[in-house]
Amino acid sequence: MKPTLVILAAGMGSRYGTLKQIDGIGPNGERIIDYSIYDALRAGFGKVVFIIRKNIEKEFKETILGNLPESVYTEFVYQELDAIPEGLSYSPERVKPWGTGHAMLVAAHHVHEPFIVINADDFYGAGSYKIAIEFLKNNANPFEYGLIGYRLKNTLSDFGSVSRGICEVNEQDYLKSIVEHTKIMKQDSKIISVQDEGVEIELTGEETVSMNMFAFNPSIFDFLDRDFRDFIKNNYDNPKAEFYIPTVVDNLINSGEAKVKVKRSDESWFGLTYSEDKELVEKRIEELIAKGVYPAKLWE
Repeated sequence: MKPTLVILAAGMGSRYGTLKQIDGIGPNGERIIDYSIYDALRAGFGKVVFIIRKNIEKEFKETILGNLPESVYTEFVYQELDAIPEGLSYSPERVKPWGTGHAMLVAAHHVHEPFIVINADDFYGAGSYKIAIEFLKNNANPFEYGLIGYRLKNTLSDFGSVSRGICEVNEQDYLKSIVEHTKIMKQDSKIISVQDEGVEIELTGEETVSMNMFAFNPSIFDFLDRDFRDFIKNNYDNPKAEFYIPTVVDNLINSGEAKVKVKRSDESWFGLTYSEDKELVEKRIEELIAKGVYPAKLWE
């Protein structure tokens, strides 16, 4: 069975100002999602699972499915506030779902094969999907996962700060930890991470960072379920708490229950974080078309 592509597309896009998951950036209105699916299918993935919210379902399906070839097998999963494991309850003050870890957990009954998970508004590059599928095909350990890592300098926005998980790896390229830096930005010729109380740390740009492109076996779902139950109990009175995939991964590494191989990609990431990013994304796509990486019309 071919691996599956899981796309996290339930985000609100508060900094972007609109539903960026379906915003056209290609010459024929193609979205970043289209290029991600195109790259994944060429690499050898067989199914696409979209994780969305009910209130964007109609617009999302009309926009995305209206252009995909009928041969692309798709499923939809809904990340809603009440999509939680049986026996759990949550504070009535909670108004939105619990982040990327929760989003992936709701797909547990739809994914029974090795898979990768990506963000809908991030462009990862064709080479990254090839690296991911080779890892999945050659990995026989159900408790060994993969992380496709990027050079920090290849993942920055020209229009504001970004949040990046900086990876610490051992000599065998296994992940030791992911340290979240919530405000990394270009500053003149430097790359700066602003810490608590305004302390600035200069980074080299060569650091390996996570862009939330993980390669998993289905064994991850049992860990997600367990950790999410603990998270709900521990954060019942915190309506803004988020349950993130890297947090679960970090816990598994620390406990020794699983290990994560870091596979580095030389691709350049780009994405729609700010509305100003759109023009640059369009330009990048035009350049890739000119180089022959993509056809002018993606879905013929």
